[in-house]
Amino acid sequence: MENNIMQILLVAQIVVCALLTVSVLLQNRAEGLGKMFGGGGEVFRTKRGFEKFLFYFTIFLIFVLVVLSLVILKYS
Repeated sequence: MENNIMQILLVAQIVVCALLTVSVLLQNRAEGLGKMFGGGGEVFRTKRGFEKFLFYFTIFLIFVLVVLSLVILKYS
């Protein structure tokens, strides 16, 4: 029984890691090298719509990953 729980937790951790990777890669950077050398001209921009959802979803996934890691540590 405990072995099944550990396998489920490990699979859940892998899924959360994959979702977190995709979530980070989907976030809009839109800066490129021009911003590094003073280009762009945008000082402040708020997140709206999907970009805001993706930002909070990434934070949620980080929280879930930390909790899953601690639970796996406790069971091992």
